[in-house]
Amino acid sequence: MKYGFVIDNRKCIGCHACTTACKSEHQVPVGVNRTWVKQVEKGEFPHTRRLFSVMRCNHCTDAPCVEICPVEALFVREDGIVDFDKNRCIGCKSCMQACPYDALYIDPENHTAAKCNYCAHRIDVGLEPACVNVCPEHAIISGDMDNPNTEIAELLSRQQVKVRKAEKGTLPNLFYIDADELSLNPTTTEKADGYLWSSQSLGVGHFAKQAEKMAFSNGDIMEALMESNGQATTAGEVAKNGAAKSVDVLLGKGRRAYDVPDKGILWGWEVSAYVLTKAVAAGAFLVPFLAWAANWATVATPVLWWGLGLGMLFLAATGALLVKDLDRPDRFLNVLLRPQWNSWLVKGGYAITIYGGLLTLLAVATWFEWQLAYDITMWLTAVIAILVAVYTAFLFAQAKGRDFWQSPTLSIHMLVHSLMAGAAAFGMLTLFLESPDNWLAFLRNVLFVGIGINLATMLIELTTTHPTADAKKTVKMITKGRYKNRFWGGVIVLGNILPVAMLAVSPAAPVLLTIAGMLVLIGIYFTEHIWVEAPQRISLS
Repeated sequence: MKYGFVIDNRKCIGCHACTTACKSEHQVPVGVNRTWVKQVEKGEFPHTRRLFSVMRCNHCTDAPCVEICPVEALFVREDGIVDFDKNRCIGCKSCMQACPYDALYIDPENHTAAKCNYCAHRIDVGLEPACVNVCPEHAIISGDMDNPNTEIAELLSRQQVKVRKAEKGTLPNLFYIDADELSLNPTTTEKADGYLWSSQSLGVGHFAKQAEKMAFSNGDIMEALMESNGQATTAGEVAKNGAAKSVDVLLGKGRRAYDVPDKGILWGWEVSAYVLTKAVAAGAFLVPFLAWAANWATVATPVLWWGLGLGMLFLAATGALLVKDLDRPDRFLNVLLRPQWNSWLVKGGYAITIYGGLLTLLAVATWFEWQLAYDITMWLTAVIAILVAVYTAFLFAQAKGRDFWQSPTLSIHMLVHSLMAGAAAFGMLTLFLESPDNWLAFLRNVLFVGIGINLATMLIELTTTHPTADAKKTVKMITKGRYKNRFWGGVIVLGNILPVAMLAVSPAAPVLLTIAGMLVLIGIYFTEHIWVEAPQRISLS
């Protein structure tokens, strides 16, 4: 048994009855939707057409939201329905990043994730989903696709159907008859913050902002039309001197006429900051470990203690930022107590916990001079520190909705940033610690090599041919769009070129090493902020 949906676009009239029925059935708050109707206007005046597409959870066979959820709040039932348990959800928004179809949202009342669950409570008692019952044109068909006698199975066997984003490999169970790529593919039309006749909330969770009400009159529309056409004319002159061209500007060859508002940035500054603090926490141990293990420099006892102290301090900051980013911080222990082991958020949570324990054990072994325990713990801690440094790359890779995060070099990116951050932190301490010359030279070399690998990694991430339009659009946004000043000025110049120039001028000067370390940390934060935020500005529906 496997339940699915067929949306027959030949019949849909865009009445929004399905949206209303869904809201009524599930008491969905204003501003968020489990199902909605997207409207796109296509063609050139007067040969235009309005397309309606019902959007909702695709109940994927290989659901990425289920895989990434750290607490099993999302799960696949035996009948193929992807359901959720709001009592487990911690509001981490990972599922929203993983869903390529923008189907999930944060409920503004209970601050947990929610989506279409196929009206599972109705299915269990032999009823159809509310949207199916209410549709006046029978444009939404539900049922068991494995049963050849059902209407949905017959339609799928007779009709040519399409799915959204088949390239994602999620095997969606929502099919469209007579679908238009302009409507199904979000990259073909631009998403706006608000639409005619819509007044909804923007953002999710603790990033939510209330949108201003939109009340356009006919005069407002015509004024916008004239402004977009670049002419300061009257409405009569527009009609007289080329109405066809002007209306085409308004409608365009493909214009999104009605949709839900963008959910905004799901992972904000907390995530960018936690990636930085995590890098410092891991690097503060890995840098002296490299010097000790390879005998590249003398690791004085004060340096080791500072490394352990910085590791614990920034590890605590990382945990605090992770908890703060949750919309249900009261449930953060669910990650450890009710883990879903396929999620890299769980693996990362345990890695952070074990790393903190090993740093404590290493401090005890150092204090009591237990040499054997010290040697063993150093190597164990190094392994876990590397895992702490790179696990976020695998978490981002599970977020299949964001194509730019699917880069195979992201783990190298994270590890190099940890080494750079650790060396930068020790570089800033050189003014307060008496350090041998070989230690200063070692820090300089780590920064030199780290910056070189960092620049090469970014070059690969940004210039390698990207397989999807979303990834290409993100790269353009970073290098030529809204993030170009922060990228070229903050990341390249401030965070990489200037530190190299300072270290090259006077390798052994503690003051310059301190300033270079500060600039490196600033550059890392700029990088992580851009890498985290930019892909989230790509529309998924």
